[in-house]
Amino acid sequence: MKKILLVLVCFFLCVTLSHAQHIDRSKFVKDSIDFYINKALTNWRIPGAAVCIVKDGKVVMMKAYGIKELGLPAKVDINTLFMIGSNTKAFTATALAMLQADKKLSLDDKVTKYLPQFKLENRPAGEMAIVRDLLCHRLGLQTFQGDFTFYNTNLTRGDIIERLGQVKAAYPFRTKWGYTNAAFLTAGQIIPVVTGKPWEQYLKENIFAPLGMSNTLALTADMPKSLNRTVPHTLIDGRLSAIPYCQIDALAPAGGISSSINDMSKWVMALLNDGKVGTRQVIPAAAIKATREAQDIVGSVKHLNGELNFELYGLGWFIQDYDNRRLIMHDGGVNGYVSSVTLVPQEHLGIVILTNTDQNEFFEALRWEIMDAYFKMQYRDYSEVYLANYKTEATAEQAADRKLRDTVALNRIPALSPVNYTGKYINDLYGSMTVTQGENNDLEMRFEHHPRMYAHLQPLGGNRFYVTFSDATLGKAVFPFAVQNGKVTGVRVKVADFVEYNPYDFRKVQ
Repeated sequence: MKKILLVLVCFFLCVTLSHAQHIDRSKFVKDSIDFYINKALTNWRIPGAAVCIVKDGKVVMMKAYGIKELGLPAKVDINTLFMIGSNTKAFTATALAMLQADKKLSLDDKVTKYLPQFKLENRPAGEMAIVRDLLCHRLGLQTFQGDFTFYNTNLTRGDIIERLGQVKAAYPFRTKWGYTNAAFLTAGQIIPVVTGKPWEQYLKENIFAPLGMSNTLALTADMPKSLNRTVPHTLIDGRLSAIPYCQIDALAPAGGISSSINDMSKWVMALLNDGKVGTRQVIPAAAIKATREAQDIVGSVKHLNGELNFELYGLGWFIQDYDNRRLIMHDGGVNGYVSSVTLVPQEHLGIVILTNTDQNEFFEALRWEIMDAYFKMQYRDYSEVYLANYKTEATAEQAADRKLRDTVALNRIPALSPVNYTGKYINDLYGSMTVTQGENNDLEMRFEHHPRMYAHLQPLGGNRFYVTFSDATLGKAVFPFAVQNGKVTGVRVKVADFVEYNPYDFRKVQ
């Protein structure tokens, strides 16, 4: 009798396991996602978030979580605005592809046809560059190269296009992919030449309004004026803090849009429906197709499940394979915000995730969790895996920073009298910067094109200084001054990789 019972138990266990392997994990969205998100918001210290899932032409989930600003009770709702950062790029690329579909331009036209002033440091490359090159990051620059000069500064759009021509490319033209925000700005500035309307007006009239995206803003200057908006947050010395909105309208076509989860659902619905809203063809299908054609090889990505995926770039979109499916996706990050938009055309699936802190990878983890659920793949709890890695890296960074601060506390005297480091410095791309003496042996650095930002320098001994920025998103750093024959000749400036990977060498001129 016991043997028969044991056999029956084993049989039912096998049936249960077999059923579990084939269970429709999309029930995760119905049954578990609220708990998953709320737990993650606590663990990642995210004030507010908004999530939307579109499937088979319908919104199957649209929810807002948390609060707009730390310490205040106002809750995020589906119409609350978040900055979407580089998810703006798909709008810019789509707008230009729409103009191509209307035969008002060609993406293979030379940039100089519309912007005669456009130049690159590699002169033949500047003369050959076409609109498509601007939209797929193949000018030859390194990722983020020049962005400290261009991002959140007082330069105009015209200034940025002019200075882009001074950036010395890291690679030969069209040989390597390098993410270039200033190129997208340049592409956006072609729109007013062709249409007679600024980039922001063209998007509002031809994309936002026809799609019913009534709350969406094209310019960062308009975000503080909105009544229903989140506030950006970051970590400052381990404490979550609200920070000022970045002002990047000079780079708006690369990252200036603010939108809500409700409005973004309409964008995703149209993109998954070949540009149609009901029976209306708002975006030409040919324009959508043009943005999804691979232009560049970015590299490869190893997924947590061991799968090695290719990563390509279209026009304003990353293109990746995953579980025999083609993903069209992009992330967005600006001061205090990170977000993601993902399309899986084969599955008629779209995912949008918005958050109001730039110190989280949850927006990425949740994207994979939702896809795995719909693809009936193993549950991995990506949020916990990502969080563990994040904490490991954060602990190492905090330990390194603590060592520097401990060195500062030793009150080491710099190699030269502080007055020797003061004066005016020049970088050919950026412009000027001045160093003045502060209290004791400290220095203060102010930058020509960042009028609201300064850097505080504390001696580490020798000619090295520990640096903290008034804008926390620029990170912390060590600036070494160059000295020859007892005289300061320059200084190397480095901001957080979030803004730019490359350092800037400033030479002392007075």
